[in-house]
Amino acid sequence: MKKHLDTTVTYIILLAVAFVFFFPCLWLILASLSKSGSIYSFDGFFPKSYSFATFKKLFTDTTMYNYPRWFLNTLFVAVGSCLLGTFLTILTAYTMSRFEFKARKPLMKSTMILGMFPSFMGMTAVYLLMTQFGLINRLWGLILIYSAGAPMGYLTQKGFFDTIPKAIDEAAKIDGATNFQIFTKINLPLAKPIIVYTALTSFTWPWSDFILPKLLLKEKDLYTVAVGLMSLDETEFARFAAGSVFIAVPIVILYFCLVKNLVDGISAGAVKG
Repeated sequence: MKKHLDTTVTYIILLAVAFVFFFPCLWLILASLSKSGSIYSFDGFFPKSYSFATFKKLFTDTTMYNYPRWFLNTLFVAVGSCLLGTFLTILTAYTMSRFEFKARKPLMKSTMILGMFPSFMGMTAVYLLMTQFGLINRLWGLILIYSAGAPMGYLTQKGFFDTIPKAIDEAAKIDGATNFQIFTKINLPLAKPIIVYTALTSFTWPWSDFILPKLLLKEKDLYTVAVGLMSLDETEFARFAAGSVFIAVPIVILYFCLVKNLVDGISAGAVKG
């Protein structure tokens, strides 16, 4: 009896927590379907009437708010950061895991300490550097910053490579394989889960970031979706909600397609630090 009671209470708590997290998402979806478009016309929490016209307006009415352009800008930055950031992070993690050199432990300690500080602390320095290099209002500037910061979070990836026995590397060396061949032909195929995890995290950060694009992008046609949506007038709340819902779709699709590799990468990478 006690076991059934504990199970029931557990399920009730989980359902309550799930509702707390789900309700804002439901409200945002319903708000995106508001026929009036203004939050001031809501009947309590929810709109009085609903229409899909907002989503049509989001992609067709681009005179003042060019959402399709913002979406493509965001996609370009996110994909570029994903490819370059994943490459750099995997190289960093593999080097720290597989090679012994004098500065290895000091570098690991330094990155752990630096990782404790919030990224916005360096925004002034980043802005000055981007100004000197002429990368203000350049989407490539965003890609370079995101990619350069990605290897700082290499510890999970290093933990994954630590779980791959070094005996495999030694056997390959006896057969005449070079370090590059061992990396590309042996370790990379085994590291598929952590590569997927790294690629997904490298994609989602620039996809939803607001602070850095707001700092570096001054022209409206270069805005990312996060910056563009924040520039909407308060009477365009339904458009804001519709844009927020649509921008979440690619992340949700990627998550469901890659969730198995994502979980495997996190769990295996947490075995060793």
